Parts: sequence; structure tokens; C-alpha cells
Amino acid sequence: MDVKSTFLNGFIEEEVYVRQPSGFESARFPDRVYKLRKALYGLKQAPRESLMSREFEMSLMGKLQFFLGLQLKQGPKGTFVHQAKYTRDILKKFEMGDSKPMTTPMSTNTVLDADEDGEAVDQKEF
Repeated sequence: MDVKSTFLNGFIEEEVYVRQPSGFESARFPDRVYKLRKALYGLKQAPRESLMSREFEMSLMGKLQFFLGLQLKQGPKGTFVHQAKYTRDILKKFEMGDSKPMTTPMSTNTVLDADEDGEAVDQKEF
């Protein structure tokens, strides 16, 4: 469900002042501040004022498909999280959209040897 404008519509009863946002300073009154009439998202009073109003417009949005850049597929056996769209977008960005897909980026039979002449590295860093 989506709770619309929860933090943006709550009126605040206390006097709260904020400085002028960067890029929106008044040329005539550069030292003035703004007095808020409604709660701003991130303001410590915002959740309290939102809960006090008790009236939120809500809408049903369906199954969750994307969350913080991750794709989610919900099925009868559980939820599958993947980044297929992100991967396709990265490949397109670097003009590699036609690349041949591989199950493993490197041969599983490859044997890696220590580089005797190489510089020592902290394995925990990687």
C-alpha cells in the first residue's frame, strides 16, 4: 500500500524555522529564515504530526516488484530477489547489450597460481 503525502501534509503546532535552501536564497533578504506551516520530510516533528492527523489517503499498488534497485518476483514457493534489469541497463550503458551470456564469468577449470614476483596484498580487503 502507498500512504500518500504522509509527511508533507501534517500541520505543525510549534514554531519551526529553517534557513533558506541552497539555490533558493532571496537576493533581497539573504539573512532571513522561513517559518514552517507544514511538516517537512525529515523534520523530527513530521512523524508525530502525521500520526496526529489520522487521515491519510491510501491506495493499493499491487505486488512489490522493485525495491532499492532490486527486482522481486513473488511466487507460491517464495520470493526471488535479483538484479536482471540493473544488469541489462549497465550492459546497454557500456554498449555491451549484445554480449553472449555466460553462467560463470570464468572457466571453472582454470587453476590460479600465486604471482611470486607480485606485490603482497591484504586478502581481506578484497
